[in-house]
Amino acid sequence: MIVHVNDCSFFVEIKGEGEPLLLLHGFTGESSTWDKLMEQLSPRFQCIAVDIVGHGKSAKPDNINDYKIERVAENITFILNELNINQTHVLGYSMGGRLALTMAILFPEKVKSLILESASPGIKTEEERRKRRESDHLLANRIIQLGIERFVNDWENIPLFSTQKRLPIHIQQSIRKQRLSQSPLGLANSLRGMGTGEQPSFWGDLHNVEIPVLLVTGAVDEKFCRIANEMKKSLPHAEWTRVLGVGHTIHVEDCEKFGKIIDGFLSKFEGGSKNDV
Repeated sequence: MIVHVNDCSFFVEIKGEGEPLLLLHGFTGESSTWDKLMEQLSPRFQCIAVDIVGHGKSAKPDNINDYKIERVAENITFILNELNINQTHVLGYSMGGRLALTMAILFPEKVKSLILESASPGIKTEEERRKRRESDHLLANRIIQLGIERFVNDWENIPLFSTQKRLPIHIQQSIRKQRLSQSPLGLANSLRGMGTGEQPSFWGDLHNVEIPVLLVTGAVDEKFCRIANEMKKSLPHAEWTRVLGVGHTIHVEDCEKFGKIIDGFLSKFEGGSKNDV
């Protein structure tokens, strides 16, 4: 379905019944990236997958302000209101994880629990953010100038996604097809408005997140394992699960195991220490 919020349209896919679980995809993704996970979880939860602005079937506005992470978080809460959902569990991957955390910090009354897959609270220092902004804006310009295929050719070969090369060819081809279907303008403006360098640093806000939080990282993804380890020290009610044998995109590389982790967390709602699975 299409939900209109503040002159911006969002595509929303809903499957299942039970307690609501909002699913927020990563950069270059869309709601369909959660299809397999939704099949696993929909018998127990009402899964709500949203195409984040600039992606999939949602709007690709020219105004960069429509992509600011605070604005997008606010618009997502309006979508929940339209769906008569007062509070929801929220699962976000990578960019979607940063958005999920933004929701938990700015609109804590809407978030019952938080699951962050390969996500961060942003970049700590202004100098590091400035350098990342410059890098993201250069990449945004390249997407517009060179086109989506040249961008995807480069993007799918960055070290962050090296473990996807282990996936069966048909899955790799499906991921590539989905990336190629994205809008160059939507992706470019997402980087310009919601890139890691553009968002505020939420490191100093983690101690205020009083809800249960699950951090999930792939053991091969050393950078985000370090981030998760540091985040856990600041979050009052967090646990960290490290999934062996996979990298950044856990829900793609081992969806069955990932689904069991999510189901288990939502079933028990308790903190804990790092676990290797």
